[in-house]
Amino acid sequence: MNDISIRITGRAGRVTLNRPQALNALTYEMCLAIEDALDRWSNDPSVDLIVLDAAGDRAFCSGGDIAELYATGKAGNYGYGRKFWADEYRLNAKIFSYSKPVISFMQGFTMGGGVGLGCHGSHRIVGETSQIAMPECGIGLIPDVGGSLMLAIAPGRVGEYLGITASRMSAQDAIFAGFADSYITQDRWPDLISDLEGTGDVAMLTPAILEPPASDLQRQQAQIDVLFDGEMLGDILNNLRADGGDFALETLKKMGRMSPLAMASAIEVIHRLRGPSLTIEKALDLEYRFTYRAMEHGDFLEGIRAAIIDKDRKPAWQFADMNVPLAATGKMLRPLGNAALTLEKTI
Repeated sequence: MNDISIRITGRAGRVTLNRPQALNALTYEMCLAIEDALDRWSNDPSVDLIVLDAAGDRAFCSGGDIAELYATGKAGNYGYGRKFWADEYRLNAKIFSYSKPVISFMQGFTMGGGVGLGCHGSHRIVGETSQIAMPECGIGLIPDVGGSLMLAIAPGRVGEYLGITASRMSAQDAIFAGFADSYITQDRWPDLISDLEGTGDVAMLTPAILEPPASDLQRQQAQIDVLFDGEMLGDILNNLRADGGDFALETLKKMGRMSPLAMASAIEVIHRLRGPSLTIEKALDLEYRFTYRAMEHGDFLEGIRAAIIDKDRKPAWQFADMNVPLAATGKMLRPLGNAALTLEKTI
């Protein structure tokens, strides 16, 4: 498969995304290939660690390749998307709990499905060009691929802010919010990867780690905590409208581009997860309840049409007035019964 390079080099299992012309967007076949490699390497004594990286300068991974999801969904085939998401979420959980170190080097854009691939490992490296975001609400989904877990444990109300505005995080913002671990200048990455391959020892990273620049997101946290201190989307909107300051107005503008149903559901998911019972399994289960229904009952197909297909940037969202009833979010997040997500691999 030309889209991805999977091999063992020295002591490292190596996965390199190789679609720079498509910002390394993740296809279904790439997901399955990565999972198969992780399964092989988990009990291979010649592999001490896993290194995830990507070709090109612009992106580690800009997200999932959604063209096939749209085509099948418009044809009324919701099963393809449900299978895609279930298999992708299984990969996300596998990376999160992998028995060996997983080191990701995330240059440029790391968004959506890229977060699920790069931000669940044990050592998450960012550099000068890194921009990390969860933009799903802009296409009618909620932050998924396990991203809801990180949003739930982000400081204060930063998770709600990032989840429903799709705001991009710099390297320093991502470290502050819990989406990354270490800042290393990108000119050091090739030599560090070579050292990891040669030694199989993650201690090779330590001397290269730098104190990142100050985080804008950290400076904004106190304001975010006040504005996003609400149980529902309507509470947050009321806070922002009442504030009327520059930051509040810019935030309202961002939210105006998002699916109201997705934003309301994302807030509900984050609030359900927050607390001592949080697990990756619980996060993925809640996300899957929404994505399972997203084509048939949500705004997903309309969001893709407006952003990717027709590119008119004028989606006809449900609840366009932003008044999303509790019953609507409840419907999207109801347990799926026999269709519930299972993280066991099936043939």
